[in-house]
Amino acid sequence: MIEFKEAAVVAPDSGVPILEPTTLTLTEDRISIIGANGSGKSTLARLINGLVLPVTGSVEVDGLDTQKNGAQVRRKVGYLFTDPSAQLIMPTGVEDVALSLRRVIKNRKEREEAAMAALKEIGLAAKADVSVNALSGGQRQLLALAGVLACTPEIVVADEPTTLLDLRWRAHVGALLRSLPLQVIEVTHDLDSAARAERTLVVDLGRVVFDGDPKEAVGIYRDLMFGRATQGATA
Repeated sequence: MIEFKEAAVVAPDSGVPILEPTTLTLTEDRISIIGANGSGKSTLARLINGLVLPVTGSVEVDGLDTQKNGAQVRRKVGYLFTDPSAQLIMPTGVEDVALSLRRVIKNRKEREEAAMAALKEIGLAAKADVSVNALSGGQRQLLALAGVLACTPEIVVADEPTTLLDLRWRAHVGALLRSLPLQVIEVTHDLDSAARAERTLVVDLGRVVFDGDPKEAVGIYRDLMFGRATQGATA
């Protein structure tokens, strides 16, 4: 269970609020988060595994505070970035996944075997020894996801994981995330994908302005964006 307790974030240099005090309890297996660029939705997501820490209030995952128990929280919560380049470090796929396992599997051979198993599970076994730079954008995102899943998290937070992908890979990665047997929280601009969740949060100007039915959330988000565009056109 993920609990936000009046968690707030401000810009460190200016003190400008990025996320207003937020209280939420997230228990559903499939949750989507939508909002305009700069709305605070990625900040909300990053609070879940301690990539961002609240300046006031707290965030807890299964009772573990992200500030006090950061390492334990990150073992529970895997994070998938928009751009896989933020996660892929090693020259080849198998080396990169093995690197993510270095803390949980000390034996090198066992680590490589586990990495190969993770690549096979996600459909990239044939690309194990291929240069990461030679992979397509979709394959690179799958590789990043393989590294996350190899560490057996209980929750995956995916921050706009399909934004940089073409339609084919967008559909493939989206379907794969929906099939995972664990809690998935997806920040997305893909409103069709958002509507497939069990629960959707709409974030606007640093506040959660709607929390509930995904289809209703998408409608509210569209109205917000249309209203803002109309105001801009008449200003």
